[in-house]
Amino acid sequence: MSCAAGLPAQGGRADKAGGAPRYADAASGAGADPGRGAEGEDGAAAANAAGNAGGGGGGGRAAGAPAQNRAEDGWEYGEDDREEEEDEEAPDEPDMSRRLEARLDSLLASSREPRRSARTGRVYDGFDGDKTVGEVLDRPAVRTLYGMIKSGVVSHVNGPVSAGKESVVFWAGGPDGTDVALKVYLVSTASFKRRAPYILGDPRFGRLRRGTRNMVRLWARKEFANLSACRRCGIAVPMPIRVDGTVLAMSFMGSGGRPYDTLVSSRNVRMGDYREAVELVRRLYTDARLVHADLSPYNIFKTPRMGLYLFDLGSAVDTRHPRASEFLQRDINNMTAFFAKRGLVVDNPADVMAEVTRAQ
Repeated sequence: MSCAAGLPAQGGRADKAGGAPRYADAASGAGADPGRGAEGEDGAAAANAAGNAGGGGGGGRAAGAPAQNRAEDGWEYGEDDREEEEDEEAPDEPDMSRRLEARLDSLLASSREPRRSARTGRVYDGFDGDKTVGEVLDRPAVRTLYGMIKSGVVSHVNGPVSAGKESVVFWAGGPDGTDVALKVYLVSTASFKRRAPYILGDPRFGRLRRGTRNMVRLWARKEFANLSACRRCGIAVPMPIRVDGTVLAMSFMGSGGRPYDTLVSSRNVRMGDYREAVELVRRLYTDARLVHADLSPYNIFKTPRMGLYLFDLGSAVDTRHPRASEFLQRDINNMTAFFAKRGLVVDNPADVMAEVTRAQ
């Protein structure tokens, strides 16, 4: 029986009053421990060194999931234009912009070569209208981060952990003292054409409304939904906490602000890692009904005591996607090539493909 479920309820936005999020996945076991050891929730999820962070089978539906597949209703999973206008025109909270921009700017400046004003010597943050802070964060993203602090999702932001072409991950602190990863998806570098193949054809979606900000927000919710489905199935992925706008909060996979090594950066890759990676691919396919579609040694954490953890699941597609088999074969080929280069005796990719899909 499948433990997968549909996408979050409309929008997946946090309650404006700071209450519980209004998406089904947040309340239906997304926080369940995958049974990988006590360290799982203590130190838990960020991004890989390349800059992306930190994240089946049968026909059943988990409790708390949407009552029916939205795509069957011709549901359009896109942002309402009016909501985007409200985002842009909403008045700033008192002193919010000045304080948060200065804080985020100083954090970003510490991780890159600062660009200072010749007249004032101040680090230029580029924050003009809806442009970006430090060429990374736009005004809606800053508002979202501020809202997460105000509503108690996080108590503070420590600093950036990694930065890539499509996202920046911040190490933050939760109100209970736990570490939290804040993955901010970048609007300025988003590519509709690059992401569209992983959304169009997925039966969880109806008609897709074009627009860069719509696409990025949808991508954030998609990763939240995929992480939630995996957690319900007990698959080792970061625990999703909340998604709002272009920001995804999840558990931090690491310790003291330092992410765990990925497979590609690990010096100690063994046969057990290969077998575990194949099992993760199989369970993702048969239990969560998902194909990662971008699997590589760069987006698998090798934790000290909890084994392997998958992350970066924004691209993951439903197994009913017309290109699911193609994506699955590519994932298997990538992993096979990596372990073979590390000197391990691996199975034929065709045999692995047959093993993973046998139960379908």
